[in-house]
Amino acid sequence: MTGPLVSVLVPIHNQETYVGRCLRSLLAQSMRRDEFEIIAIDDGSDDRTAYALELFRGDITMLRNDRNLGLPASLNRGILASRGAFIVRVDSDDYVNANFLHFLSFFLVENPDVDAVACDYWVADDEERWIERRNCLERPIGCGVMFRREQLLDLGLYDERFRCHEDQDLRIRFLVKHAIRRLELPLYRYRRHRSNMTNDAAEMARHEQMLVEKHGALG
Repeated sequence: MTGPLVSVLVPIHNQETYVGRCLRSLLAQSMRRDEFEIIAIDDGSDDRTAYALELFRGDITMLRNDRNLGLPASLNRGILASRGAFIVRVDSDDYVNANFLHFLSFFLVENPDVDAVACDYWVADDEERWIERRNCLERPIGCGVMFRREQLLDLGLYDERFRCHEDQDLRIRFLVKHAIRRLELPLYRYRRHRSNMTNDAAEMARHEQMLVEKHGALG
């Protein structure tokens, strides 16, 4: 193998409070360090995110957008810069179990006919207290899904018009030709806090209407 097996994308915008916890959980993985790369994409943050990332210089690949381009554009930049056969997204305010990368990648290696695999997740509060375990297929999120890189490229990557619900748009297009399998282990920790993008009801509703206009009635 000439490069890493897995590329982890960590898109960031003004997450100085949480990004360190996220990156520490990735650097503490049970997977061998030369088997994965971490690509942090700072999407024009204007807080102390840049300083927080400097603490990890040498352990991660750092990309920075000069201005805020939005989540899908940052993810696309990370995918194009990635070297791994598999790609997984971890949001900068979340964190993961130590076996997250090893178990998901092992599943894909041992099942070459599987297109992508997602793991269950715990919803956690700001104090990292677990609130609820969720089934990743019944309550899907954009993170904790490991894809094969060539299939994302073939799909045309994320639609950059979707500043939110970008994961739903990608999933709808992905499932036309491919399938996502479930790993029944809660390896991902989805942190719920006041600044979550999903708290902006008006913006979420606007992008949901965009989904309907693009793909037809949902559900």
